[in-house]
Amino acid sequence: MSKTIRIGVFIPHGAQTLDTACVDVLGVMSHEYLSAIPQLPAHVAALAPHVSVAYITTPTQGSDIPLTSGMTIRATHSYGDAEVAPGKLDVVLVPGPDPMLAFDDEGALAWLRAQAGVEGVDVLSICTGLFVCGAAGIADGKRASGPRGLQGMLKERFAKIELVGDEYRWVRDGNFWSSGGVTNGNDLMAAYARASQRWPQPVVEIGLQLTEVEERGQFYEQGKGKFMAGFAWQLLRAWIASLFSSNSPSASSQPSSSSRTGANHGKGLKAS
Repeated sequence: MSKTIRIGVFIPHGAQTLDTACVDVLGVMSHEYLSAIPQLPAHVAALAPHVSVAYITTPTQGSDIPLTSGMTIRATHSYGDAEVAPGKLDVVLVPGPDPMLAFDDEGALAWLRAQAGVEGVDVLSICTGLFVCGAAGIADGKRASGPRGLQGMLKERFAKIELVGDEYRWVRDGNFWSSGGVTNGNDLMAAYARASQRWPQPVVEIGLQLTEVEERGQFYEQGKGKFMAGFAWQLLRAWIASLFSSNSPSASSQPSSSSRTGANHGKGLKAS
């Protein structure tokens, strides 16, 4: 198969590393990746399409895109480049940035709107990527997921989006796909690859087995009430732990040379 699937990962203001990394689920389903695995028969790679991935940002962001956990990736394009103009991509993936940022780069938002308006182009929003898509207006009137814990904030900002993120791990509405928080993006990638018909089904299933991405159900197994109660319990545990931590001896205190060996086996014990 000589067809090339052209994916643009759009990161105007930085993003979550794990959100961004989910594109690799699709990248594994490529002729380039599968042909490099000697254990696979040649006909598997021959069946797979070529996959190209562009990492697209804004002129003001510059070439180095900050991700979480101290990671930086190098942009391959700015949204104004002809190679990634509307009509040149098949898929636009929007990983989640800090939701507190203001998404007011009208050039970037106009680019995203134009991409979503091209027939045959799919937009995949991961986690807080929905804030970018909401600012661009491309999720207006559509069912969308987004992070479970931020449904209220999303509803306040984007009243025209039909939010279903309390129940749906991912959801599709036409050419717009969206997922809940962070690693739910992997589930969206699996569902998208299976449904999109861009990849032959054997290639999709082999790719998912190689990445060991098991598509979890579209609906959360745990209800919102239980999810929020569990989160609240962990907040309480953290508060209790912080009280004990604040009452512990100062980390700057150093044990005497005669007691250092014993301290390694009984940390937190006060000297008599």
